Amino acid sequence: MKRIGFLSFGHYQAVPGSVMRTAGDSLRQHVDLAVAAEEVGVDGAYVRVHHFANQLASPFPLLAAMGVSTKTIELGTAVIDMRYENPLYMAEDAAAADLLSANAGAGGRLQLGLSRGSPETALNGYEAFGYVPAEGRDAADDARAKTELFRAAIAGAPVTRTAQGNGLLAIQPQSPGLSDRIWWGSGTRATAKWTGERGMNLMSSTLLTEDTGVPFDELQAEQIEIFRTAWRDAGHEREPRVSVSRSILPITTDQDRAYFGRERNSEDQVGYLDGGLARFGKSYVGEPDELVAQLREDAALQAADTVLVTVPNQLGVEYNARLLETIVKDVATPLGWRD
Repeated sequence: MKRIGFLSFGHYQAVPGSVMRTAGDSLRQHVDLAVAAEEVGVDGAYVRVHHFANQLASPFPLLAAMGVSTKTIELGTAVIDMRYENPLYMAEDAAAADLLSANAGAGGRLQLGLSRGSPETALNGYEAFGYVPAEGRDAADDARAKTELFRAAIAGAPVTRTAQGNGLLAIQPQSPGLSDRIWWGSGTRATAKWTGERGMNLMSSTLLTEDTGVPFDELQAEQIEIFRTAWRDAGHEREPRVSVSRSILPITTDQDRAYFGRERNSEDQVGYLDGGLARFGKSYVGEPDELVAQLREDAALQAADTVLVTVPNQLGVEYNARLLETIVKDVATPLGWRD
């Protein structure tokens, strides 16, 4: 584990205890949290994208605002549902946000996690956006096709002809290096293999959409090894990156205990999702020394280079900045962070 980022779903709701009561609160406070996270030494600020819900939905304005407000922290998504996207418009937005995040003499800082989509609030919500799969195809097919076009566009491939028809045009602007910073959110071993073959970095969350009876971290570690083998076999030149998401909640104050003390000793859960078995990873809750001991035994966390810590964003910037600082100093450092 060499990098630590936070991952926020961006929930906002006018309920008791929440300091993110509106969409405006959520957007502004996530910029502030990225600044605070950078100050305490966190490596990445990542957001989840959801449509038709009281959560973050349009990532690029937010990533751009984070980019101009910070200097070093990685800025990413985990993940963008490609069923909803226009890949060429997205390529323009992504390049612009990446260029805004770049410092003098250095490249951009975006790390974009994409996926074919997951269960959502809306019934086929992407159709309301105008994306209806053709006969014989489904939305997952379209998401993968859009991803290939998006990747080609940000790599500078021509995507249309000039008005005179005697030349080819690529999307503008271009942001050099962005094409190496695209990730795919994988929930199965088969998708991990597909990701490695196509040369995208791997994101694996606290949910796997398959179950073999082994503990979550072992199944996820197997997924990571399959990805890396596929990457090597495909002959890609650069070293890939792998991230895993974890719920890590250190208890150091009475406030922490009041919020999360009842979540101690959680275990993996297995249930049905989209018609099949799925395995959900446990939460890590306890004093910092307990967390260090438990996380040392997490096979997937040890195999990954990046861990994304899911944060309770509705508790606000101050609380989450302190939580992240505790993780950096009292959990990650004893685990060999950045060694």
